[in-house]
Amino acid sequence: MRRLIVSDIHSNFEALTAVLEDASGEYKEVVCCGDVVGYNANPAEVIAWARNHADYIVRGNHDRACAGFVEDEDMNAYAIAANLWTQSVLPAADLAWLRDLPAGPVFGDGFQVAHGSPIDEDDYLLSSIDVEPLEYALMRPICFVGHTHHQGGWSWQRGGLVPVSRPVAAEKERVLDLDPDYLYIINPGSVGQPRDRDARAAYAIWDSEERLLYLRRVKYDVREAQSRILEAGLPELLAERLAFGR
Repeated sequence: MRRLIVSDIHSNFEALTAVLEDASGEYKEVVCCGDVVGYNANPAEVIAWARNHADYIVRGNHDRACAGFVEDEDMNAYAIAANLWTQSVLPAADLAWLRDLPAGPVFGDGFQVAHGSPIDEDDYLLSSIDVEPLEYALMRPICFVGHTHHQGGWSWQRGGLVPVSRPVAAEKERVLDLDPDYLYIINPGSVGQPRDRDARAAYAIWDSEERLLYLRRVKYDVREAQSRILEAGLPELLAERLAFGR
């Protein structure tokens, strides 16, 4: 089975469209690690895609906030402004769908899905120190996560915890040969607001039969996404940061 793994789309329909075109015909199922909405200007379009195509999905902290849960103490003013705007433009059915998203982890055949980590949906896994204690929390060989907007991950090998590298600027993808004896935490990166200093949309393709994971980056129409943010009256900074991947 080949699966498309996405996370942190954040209402960026231009980035999502580029990912779907790039991965067209290469997958049978879709896994989404949360934060469908927030920050960008096309929440309804992205929700419509996720409702129709995501086979496995968990909620993210921005999904919770836009659904009406109180999150202000953990978010900056720009995120709060985008979430309030998102609440104001989404129909009741979309807000209800966001409220009903599961907290995770969600389990599939040989994998699990979480937003932050398998033990706390709000955890940020940014270093080996964050990840190392999670070995005994994994209920499947692979755990897909999001939240940090940083593509990559870690594997528990015989020599200890080893980081998984993402594509560099000159590369479109990195291919990881998954060892059946190892455990993995994999972050496909952010589709709609990368923060690893690569402005390209990030995603992954996982081939469970061949035991291969493809970490990919694809260019998208950043200027159009920026224009939509500004036209919606969202904070200018949210448009500016898309060009820098941070």
